[in-house]
Amino acid sequence: MTLIQSMQDFDSVYQLMEQSFPPNERRTYEEQKALLNNSRYNISIVPGSKKHSLNAFLAYWTLGDLIFIEHFAVNPLCRNTGLGSALLQDMIRQQTHRICLEVELPENDLAKRRIRFYERNGFFLNQYPYVQPSISKGRSPIPLLIMTSGQPVSEKIFQEIKSTLYEYVYGVTEQDKKRLFYLDLTY
Repeated sequence: MTLIQSMQDFDSVYQLMEQSFPPNERRTYEEQKALLNNSRYNISIVPGSKKHSLNAFLAYWTLGDLIFIEHFAVNPLCRNTGLGSALLQDMIRQQTHRICLEVELPENDLAKRRIRFYERNGFFLNQYPYVQPSISKGRSPIPLLIMTSGQPVSEKIFQEIKSTLYEYVYGVTEQDKKRLFYLDLTY
């Protein structure tokens, strides 16, 4: 895995992001590109064999003693080859900090398969209520769950993770926190 090197690399990442995530789970092209100027945000890629092709990417935030995987996708042509597991295992080996990520509620077979994939790769599902704030203007908040590497976390640590994500990743204001707290209680 290497860090993103060019705008052509970013364009390939964003194209795979559009294929892999619904609009409510990703920013607009311009918003996503602007994150490249944020020192806490990184995109690691696995280039394909052809120029500017992409096998996989992992977009993550370094937030003190927490690594947050915001987006992770493998090119459909490379799925079921072990590449995704290898990337996650590589990241876990390289990090001394806790890694977390968001997953959809286990309400359908695809969501359940994703959760099992992450569990096979050393992540634990935390059953505390969580709502991903709107990732972009005009997008809706989404009830999700948080998975963490190493072990499940206590509710106190979960609240710290949630607060960190809300502040640094989503830029949630105090007014937004009250609305999201209500959404946490209703799902």
